[in-house]
Amino acid sequence: MGVDYYNILKVNRNASEEDLRKAYRRLAMIWHPDKNLGTNKYEAEAKFKQISEAYDVLSDPQKRQIYDLYGEEALKSGQVPPPPRGGPHNMRNPHPNPTFRFNPRDADDIYAELFGSSSSENNGRSRKSRDAFFRSTTNGGAEFSGAGAGTSGTGGALRKAAPVENALLCSLEDLYKGAKKKMKISRTVLDASGKLRTLEEILTIEIKPGWKKGTKVTFPEKGNQEPGIIPADLVFVIEEKPHHVYARDGNDLIVNQEISLLEALTGRTLELTTLDGRNLIIPLTDIVKPGHEVVVPNEGMPISKDPRRKGNLRIKMDVKYPTRLTEAQKSDLRRVLGGSS
Repeated sequence: MGVDYYNILKVNRNASEEDLRKAYRRLAMIWHPDKNLGTNKYEAEAKFKQISEAYDVLSDPQKRQIYDLYGEEALKSGQVPPPPRGGPHNMRNPHPNPTFRFNPRDADDIYAELFGSSSSENNGRSRKSRDAFFRSTTNGGAEFSGAGAGTSGTGGALRKAAPVENALLCSLEDLYKGAKKKMKISRTVLDASGKLRTLEEILTIEIKPGWKKGTKVTFPEKGNQEPGIIPADLVFVIEEKPHHVYARDGNDLIVNQEISLLEALTGRTLELTTLDGRNLIIPLTDIVKPGHEVVVPNEGMPISKDPRRKGNLRIKMDVKYPTRLTEAQKSDLRRVLGGSS
């Protein structure tokens, strides 16, 4: 018989017109090209055409009769196969409809008809009707879920599952320099037969320099698939890992630096390693008072909207005082600092 249209639509040979419509809708929701724009785009286009052809043949009484009697080749060629050998010499094998000519319908016209758009509206793969395919069904989605689950109750529009959020931990170095994260996800999808199966997939997230805690990266409709429900968006929310040297305050970086009283009075050179691995030399030449803050411009975090610009590096100074002094040390300090001995 060649192509098995019944198997393609996953229906039995006694399938009613309603059974065929339900089967077509369910499979079209999975294999429509607009829902498969990634690596399986070409497979989806071929599947969608195959599903459409199967529905075209089985939903047309004349085409179905010829196909059931003589198979796909006879349907498309119009040539009925000869009778089996050994039969009566006068046995004939007439075509059920000698004037019939196979004229396949366009896949988009079939989809437009079943999902509420006319052929004129669908002219040239109308984007409007394609969008309607994913937003609504003519029977409120109940064909997919039996009792209308998955519909919004407003004219049959499909309900979209709530977004699924996951924390994405990033080091301060990642957020300073930018990075690529590969996330392995596992989700349930509907296969061609409408059964749920588990699919593993690698998602690549490109971290931009300067991104902040709370930044969200969204992968549309990468959640679990369920009949009659648009899959949820998968959302990754940036979280910052604590750093052993730096803390972040908006676009600024903060460092707490402890120095001795002697260094506060006489000066010191600070050395810091930046988040991109550079050595930063900061001389302290003025007297440092407790609570003093040294500001180094343009050494903070990159500004995400313009990574060429950066915030400030703010060094918060903590002066460590000695716990005790001898009488001799006190006397020396009074003399040096101008007090009376």
